[in-house]
Amino acid sequence: MHPHALICLAFCLPYVTAHSLLTPRANDSSDVVDVRWLEGKPGLNLGTTFGLPWPRGKYAGDQVAFSAATDSGENVDIQSWVTSYWADGSIKWTGHAVAGSESVPDGYTVTASQGPSRKTRQQRTTVENSEDEITVDTGKLTASFPKSGSVLVSSLSTSSGKVVGRNGKLVLRSQSGVADGGDIATNRDIQNYQLESSVNTTTVDEDTSVRTLVTVRGDHRIVSEGSTAEHDPWLPFTVRFYLYANSDTIKIIHTLLFDGAVDKDFITGIGLRFDVPLAGEELYDRHIRIAGVDEGLLSEAVQGITSLRRDPGRAVRTAQFEGRKTPDIGTWDSATSSRLQWIPAWNDYSLSQLSPDGFTLKKRTKAGQGWVKIPGGTRAGGLAYLGGATTGGLAMGLRNFWKRYPTSIDISNAATDTGQVTLWLYSPAGEPMDLRQFHDGLGEDTYAKQLDALEITYEDYEDGYNTPSGIGRTNEIYIRPFDSTPSSDELSVFTGFINEPPVLLPQPEYIKKSEAIGTYWDVPNNTTTSQASQTIETHLDFLNKFYQGQIEQRKWYGFWDHGDFMHTYDTDRHVWRYDIGGYAWDNSELSPDLFFWNYFLRTGRADVYRFAEAHVRHTSEVDVYHTGPYSGFGTRHGVQHWGDSAKQIRVSTPIYRQIFYYISGGDERIGELLHELMDADKTFLTVDPRRKVREDNGTYVPDPTAIDLDLGIDFSGLAAIWLIEWERRGPRWEEAKSKLNATMHSIGALKNGFVTGVGLYNIYTGSIAPPATDPSNQGSVAVSHLSASFGLPEIIAHITEYLGADLPRSFDQAWLDYCYYYGASASEQTAKYGASFGKLSLRQGHSRLTAYAAKRLGNETLAKRAWNEFLNTDGFAPTAPWASVLINGSRVLAPVDEAAWISTNDVALYGLAGIENLAQVGYAL
Repeated sequence: MHPHALICLAFCLPYVTAHSLLTPRANDSSDVVDVRWLEGKPGLNLGTTFGLPWPRGKYAGDQVAFSAATDSGENVDIQSWVTSYWADGSIKWTGHAVAGSESVPDGYTVTASQGPSRKTRQQRTTVENSEDEITVDTGKLTASFPKSGSVLVSSLSTSSGKVVGRNGKLVLRSQSGVADGGDIATNRDIQNYQLESSVNTTTVDEDTSVRTLVTVRGDHRIVSEGSTAEHDPWLPFTVRFYLYANSDTIKIIHTLLFDGAVDKDFITGIGLRFDVPLAGEELYDRHIRIAGVDEGLLSEAVQGITSLRRDPGRAVRTAQFEGRKTPDIGTWDSATSSRLQWIPAWNDYSLSQLSPDGFTLKKRTKAGQGWVKIPGGTRAGGLAYLGGATTGGLAMGLRNFWKRYPTSIDISNAATDTGQVTLWLYSPAGEPMDLRQFHDGLGEDTYAKQLDALEITYEDYEDGYNTPSGIGRTNEIYIRPFDSTPSSDELSVFTGFINEPPVLLPQPEYIKKSEAIGTYWDVPNNTTTSQASQTIETHLDFLNKFYQGQIEQRKWYGFWDHGDFMHTYDTDRHVWRYDIGGYAWDNSELSPDLFFWNYFLRTGRADVYRFAEAHVRHTSEVDVYHTGPYSGFGTRHGVQHWGDSAKQIRVSTPIYRQIFYYISGGDERIGELLHELMDADKTFLTVDPRRKVREDNGTYVPDPTAIDLDLGIDFSGLAAIWLIEWERRGPRWEEAKSKLNATMHSIGALKNGFVTGVGLYNIYTGSIAPPATDPSNQGSVAVSHLSASFGLPEIIAHITEYLGADLPRSFDQAWLDYCYYYGASASEQTAKYGASFGKLSLRQGHSRLTAYAAKRLGNETLAKRAWNEFLNTDGFAPTAPWASVLINGSRVLAPVDEAAWISTNDVALYGLAGIENLAQVGYAL
């Protein structure tokens, strides 16, 4: 829900041709912004949401109206809301929704006008919110959402009134154990559970003009009918239904939180199921469609009449294959029509995608009869349709179907009056979901042993911390009702839509000009002014394409894995270190999220957007805890995304989600994740990040008024939480503002500022006192190479721009000092702080701090030092290969492109430093 929904509408302003990024009107009271499709004009326009940034001070939130037109000048309805504000109360980012349309424009222009909003509307959704259910009519479909029970969608009908979907509910299968080694005796002891959704709340957003959002929350409970099994309610869900005016498609964002016990809760199936009414439709006029490879479809009828020994006639065969009602049976060749009872009716179909590279298909006439194999393929599109030529039908599709394997599609009871379509987000045909720790602890029962093990495998293990309980997963589903069976081409286009939903965006130059998402990046046209800068651009492009290619070649796919990538490479085995401690899954180490998202901002490239989008969906859900004792913290890199015992705010920091949230128009799931972090600081009372290295680790009790807080990796996460809550004007924004201001003044008051390293944090007020080792604030020196590696430079840049003249001067100076002295000589450090910082690494990544200080201070000498740090210290050298080599034959399982000189840590830091240095001190290169 958008609490700041402000405006909706306007179609009455005259169209103004706008080819510039932001075109001010003559009286400077309005602006026109172009938005374009990310990947060119899509095949379908079923309604879209997008975000727009605005310059500081331009528009007050209660005195602005938005209107929209297609690029050809046709006025369209638009629903608008504020997603963030500047500190002065003016609008910073807005979200907008446009309705579906029969024709697809090349893009839109959005006009912002000063003055009160107008309430005129043409196309809109209609909502009835009764005591028992919510009903939404888009003009193209009507859907009803009960407020209790097991059903999420009770009825789904077309604009003509045909009900083509009923009883839409979530289904869950699980079991109490797994048979290790195929032990038959163990199998007998395993209890199987069938559960389904149980609705706790069903709500609808206040603004339902162009787009209506219905949110259903609940959990999964045992199916009571005929079941003797017992299981507590578990696996809480949030399912969001997006319905756009003039659209016949519902977008579903489905989120689950895992709250089970890994030794007794083994999920075997997660699905969404709808009933499809088929009564009155002849078996030979009922149609099955299942998306295959690329644009392919399986097209069959429940009772097939093609290729029989006796031919019913070409017109009959053609009509059936094309999904049209067949001619009256009296017109058929009687040799066929008199023998229909001998033609099998195929009741059930099943497609299983158990790997990213292969799916199988089968069908059967009914339960108890054998399955007949259908030739399968490689990567299924994830769509299924069941319906009739006259009764209509329902199409359902899962985005990233093969990338999130094991997945499957079941069409069942197609030969009865009521069929079912089930989209399995986790396939019952796959192995049970086994989330147990991959090793038994290896005897690491003391901190000393765990620290010693860290020296060999880089894994920070501790029993009890290696739990997935509290992590989440979000999937995207689309459902679409039809009055009659659509053509194969139409379903093929819809499958493409599902897997690459159209995205509307303003141009990078406009985003940059608004300064609403940072000033430390710039578009390549403004930074590529020399051969040296062009070389860096080439390197940035190589790194992006290489990682996209590695995901495909290394098969980094799967229900939990899709969207992440690996940390470090094994040059001997020619694989990424997927099985070695802290070298496996990356979990946002050193901020690759920021590199890829900022690279997208400056280029607007579709391939980078899709890559970064999958990454943010993974890291925000799987790598972070949303419930339980570690709520608000994320997990350090490891073999399992949740396995490492280092639970830290550096992984959950919302700055990694910020860009996607705003450019998406305020994605509600991401917004929920941003706000839930407001209590993350309380988790320091449960999880002490320094517990293994404390001298008093046996007696230490966290004090909520004096928590050891790292002024780098901890403060950066908290500062991002508070700034984003403040600018979004979330429910606790005043608390966030107060805490952020308190921490900034406190850091500024420390004699050595950020160089102090650690301070004592009060979770109630946000104030930070000197560390316990320096209670009188004489000046501590504790600088780590990691402090500024998890978004600290970026979030401070955001804060500095956000507060402007209200930024505490002492805080600003403390940060500028840190930026200058990290890369300074030991003698300079000693002269300033009384001690040098010691031997520091990651100097290439830290060159962006030097560049920031150089720009702020207007210091050309410092700018040159920044480039020296970037080019001639650690990380990637200009003389690196900057190419991959093909490895094939017996050395590898399958041919791969290898760049053995690459590590993801270096990629993240080179990428961020390259982008920021070019923007801030490119003239000195």
